Amino acid sequence: MGYQGQQLVIPPQRDLNDRETLVSEHEYKRKTCQSAAVFNVVNSIIGSGIIGLPYSMKQAGFPLGILLLFWVSYISDFSLVLLIKGGALSGTDTYQSLVNKTFGFPGYLLLSVLQFLYPFIAMISYNIIAGDTLGKVFQRIPGVDPENLFVGRHFIIMISTITFTLPLSLYRDIAKLGKISLISTVLTALILGIVITRMVSLGPYVPKTDDAWVFAKPNAIQAVGVMSFAFICHHNSFLVYSSLEEPTVAKWSRIIHISIVVSMFICILFATCGYLTFTGFTQGDLFENYCRSDNLVTFGRFCYGVTVLLTYPMECFVTREVIANVFFGGNLSSVFHVVITVVIITIAMLVSLLIDCLGIVLELNGVLCAAPLIFIIPSACYLKLSEEPRTHSDKIISCVMLPIGAVVMVFGFVMAIINPQDCTHGQEMFYCFPDNFSLTNTSDSHFQLTTQLSTLNISIFR
Repeated sequence: MGYQGQQLVIPPQRDLNDRETLVSEHEYKRKTCQSAAVFNVVNSIIGSGIIGLPYSMKQAGFPLGILLLFWVSYISDFSLVLLIKGGALSGTDTYQSLVNKTFGFPGYLLLSVLQFLYPFIAMISYNIIAGDTLGKVFQRIPGVDPENLFVGRHFIIMISTITFTLPLSLYRDIAKLGKISLISTVLTALILGIVITRMVSLGPYVPKTDDAWVFAKPNAIQAVGVMSFAFICHHNSFLVYSSLEEPTVAKWSRIIHISIVVSMFICILFATCGYLTFTGFTQGDLFENYCRSDNLVTFGRFCYGVTVLLTYPMECFVTREVIANVFFGGNLSSVFHVVITVVIITIAMLVSLLIDCLGIVLELNGVLCAAPLIFIIPSACYLKLSEEPRTHSDKIISCVMLPIGAVVMVFGFVMAIINPQDCTHGQEMFYCFPDNFSLTNTSDSHFQLTTQLSTLNISIFR
């Protein structure tokens, strides 16, 4: 039977159910209100991926990059609603059970791998960001030696994991993260304000590259991968949906529309201001572009480090839920809940200690995991389940999304391997050394730039 009406509630399915693992036994007394759900969705979107959006403008070409960002946000909105419609059609209430009922065990197994890998790799990227950003923050404390072991990225990753991300990830109830998500959203607004401020104050003194305003560049597909990584929250959409009071497709649609509009506004503003500041010098981690002596940016680094630490538990919830569904029938005892959480977080921490280049992590996770989770799987499920006519708008868009997702996945992966980004992790950019002529050019224009930057350092950074 086709999907009828917008008030259909997804009935629970006992097999492959994640409610018992992620919502406490008092779930019906402490459901998530719509505003908290919006914060959870926005917080899930505005995670580590946003820091790479200015870099995606560099890859795609700024005009095309903005258009692609609008397009990816629309597709994300459409596919998030499509997922819940697919759940309504199939009578399922988890992403895994939806795919299992639609494509059988092979489809379920493939989704489980993708749904585990995406948040797990995101956890690794969060650790990388925390280590990089908070390390630079602590190095700015008066009297602290920058070479001190206790302000190094490895120590910070380990201590933040033990003291923050692990305790938060041990929660069983996703509704408890609503207030944490609100804090994370507020901090993101502060970071955006800092990026805008530095676009005005620093941007005019950073030389613009020759290809700064080219409409399109060959690496546009890689840019779509980074954008997909930034916008995906499909892996935990059913978790947020099931935590709502009286969940309906209509209510979910409103939440998603609001969440995507808020997220799109933040992402476009962040991508635009970040790229306009540094153009062709923009790196995968935007904060690597700023000078360490910039105190305002140091505060921004601190805010962003806290933001990713608060977002981390959302991703850990999903990785644990996938393991619970695949190996434990959807139910975890208290002991296994703790053990699996500790194992997941420990492995993510160890991997992040070995990798320090954020851009390649964002690209590969975007094209290999985010693209199929956003473009391919929701469309395939809906096309198989829905009995709407072929001319129905949802079916037409789904038919377009499928091949596009495949192209992004295949060509994006190939291009990410063939044309890896240059990672200047931990290195100061040349404009942070205005008196060092060996790092710039001795031409008149660069001499003028050096003089201007000297003045800028005195007026802003000190």
